[in-house]
Amino acid sequence: MGEAHDGARGFAAFAARKGGRARGKSWWGGQFAQAVEDTWPEEDPLKRGRALARSGRIGPITVSPGRIAARVHGAEDSPFTTELTLRVFEDEDWDALWEKTADRPAETEAVLAGELPPDLLEAAEDARLGLLPGYGDLEPDCDCDEPDHPCAHALALAYQFSWLLDEEEALLLFVRGRDAEEAAEELKSVLMLRAMLSMDDAEDADDTQDAEDADGAGAHDAKDATGRHQPGTPAAEAYARPAVPLPPLPPLPAAAAPVEEPEQVTGITADPLERLVADAAVRARALLAYTHGLTDEPPRPLDAWQDTVRIAATHPDPRVPERLRAASDRPAELDRAAQAWRYGGAAGLRTLEEPWDPPAQETARARTALATAWEADELPELEVSGNRWTLGGRGLQLRRGRDGRWYPYREREGVWWPAGPPDADQALVLAALLEDDGR
Repeated sequence: MGEAHDGARGFAAFAARKGGRARGKSWWGGQFAQAVEDTWPEEDPLKRGRALARSGRIGPITVSPGRIAARVHGAEDSPFTTELTLRVFEDEDWDALWEKTADRPAETEAVLAGELPPDLLEAAEDARLGLLPGYGDLEPDCDCDEPDHPCAHALALAYQFSWLLDEEEALLLFVRGRDAEEAAEELKSVLMLRAMLSMDDAEDADDTQDAEDADGAGAHDAKDATGRHQPGTPAAEAYARPAVPLPPLPPLPAAAAPVEEPEQVTGITADPLERLVADAAVRARALLAYTHGLTDEPPRPLDAWQDTVRIAATHPDPRVPERLRAASDRPAELDRAAQAWRYGGAAGLRTLEEPWDPPAQETARARTALATAWEADELPELEVSGNRWTLGGRGLQLRRGRDGRWYPYREREGVWWPAGPPDADQALVLAALLEDDGR
């Protein structure tokens, strides 16, 4: 259970979980995790987030209205401050939700008992509210400076919040602005108001019936011997009024002018321009990595083969790789090289094609970091040869790139293929690779 502090509640850190599902096991926990995956569907960051959530490297979690926060330890035990923010419902939003809930007796009884029934989600939808996070409603923030949005740290925190919902489902209301007690009291107020209005309606119905009885008795006095209304009575005056003509119809709206397509300013279509921008961003990242000392040498100019691989990996037209394959003197290697480029750019291609020997001290530090992140009896046996760490008999491999990142590989018919995006955290890449292998 969490401990309350000025509108915020703190929860102890979760221990490492080796294997198993990363999504919450309860109905609400699973729904929250599914909503996060639907909001941010890119699979590679989700894999890394699931692996990090199970790693035991996320500190205590603080939950407050509109905010979920924790300190997350990175590859070299450097902590990052990670937050998820959600929209806090306004008072009128809660009023609408409780009005719809009051129409459902079973859900009403559950909320009054401090529970969160699954059908409350339908009541929220009837009130045009999203209890679960959606696009534009859930925002990540982390000081890790990773290029992914959201980063693995934010996704790991989201998965661990789904674990908190396994223990206390009413936290979903709390993060939206109401705790379980406040929710029950507000729902009671709606029910009480409805009961009072129902009593007033019953009294009004009795008064109306009495008035109708009195009018019925007096109506006999307003009729003549033939039973017709005498002139001057309200009914006779209403029927005697002349019919009022209807107002003329309004004029039809003028036809809208056709929308003209804007002129091309540059004369360059969008696809080539997008690819040039993406390529420039990759080159800028490599230069920044060298400037900050993350790599030992600046990015090298692309030769003809590397540029062919780049075009095959990034061109949106599926016919282009086929043409490049026909024109290349290395057609059998192009698909694998293009996949390496898609995951890691020029550094990924170099990691595929160039084995090298990292310094012995760097290899020793990598062994120590990996042993620290895994339980001794659960760490897979790895055969190290230069920059390549192979899991014997599993067809899985990690490769240390010259850019300081670890690249996952999987064996296919005796050939090693890139299997996912790289990361500076070796344990995180290994966990994601093993997770995919276990499915």
